[in-house]
Amino acid sequence: MLELGKKQRLSIIKKVDFGVYLAEHMPARGETEKDMEKVLLPAKQVPEEFDVGDSLEVFLYRDSRDRLIATVNEPLVTLGEVARLKVAQVTKIGAFLSWGLEKDLFLPFKEQTKRIKAGEEILAALYIDKSNRLAATMKLYPYLKTGSDYAKDDMVTGTVYELARGFGAYVAVDDRYQAMIPAKEPWNNIEPGDEITARVTAVKEDGKLDLSLRQKAYMQLDPDGEKILSLLKERGGSLPLGDKSSPEEIRETLGMSKNEFKRAIGHLYKQKQIRIAEKEIHLV
Repeated sequence: MLELGKKQRLSIIKKVDFGVYLAEHMPARGETEKDMEKVLLPAKQVPEEFDVGDSLEVFLYRDSRDRLIATVNEPLVTLGEVARLKVAQVTKIGAFLSWGLEKDLFLPFKEQTKRIKAGEEILAALYIDKSNRLAATMKLYPYLKTGSDYAKDDMVTGTVYELARGFGAYVAVDDRYQAMIPAKEPWNNIEPGDEITARVTAVKEDGKLDLSLRQKAYMQLDPDGEKILSLLKERGGSLPLGDKSSPEEIRETLGMSKNEFKRAIGHLYKQKQIRIAEKEIHLV
């Protein structure tokens, strides 16, 4: 079976002026090439030393006239895989990505998770659309793998590819593994396309990773304290946040949980750098 979007080793079953026809095998007894599922490899793609009966590895895609065609060129991504691709152009119907072949790869607007521009590099997966054409998507969740070797508290790098309010920020760790910064974690200042360094907070049974942009609590005290002191100085020495403030107010202002805020201001209070009121903190 000829498979769109994949690399296959096929046999040359017929030569013509404009190329060679390829199939999974040479014609069997009583079978003609007309009875076989075959695909054209254009003449300019045929290596000189190859002839009828030889086999070669090719990639199958559709040409500008929407015909199945073979190429010996190496695509930057194959069906179901994820890769970094450069945006060749953005048009009224969507974007087109450079992926190593003559015909650029179409990225529909509905498959984009952020506004993109020509020249930038994005993470994308290759899929077959409803019209049986190859296309790209930035919605990577179904195409990323699980079962990495990472463990709790390991530091990882990844690319944020989608935000889901109420759920969290989806991250492709090493551009290949499924991960998420849960909604309970601070992630207000990140956007799709951002490359981040994060800490693994959990490895789920299915191999997916939960991440945090924050260090472990005891390591985070100084950075949190510095952030609060800096904001206090910017705001004239006081902030309308305290023990009675809601978790939402604290997260919106500082990007940290209420527990993290209370630990940090307790640390600053012991250092005699701030005064704490019910709904305010002040520089000493």
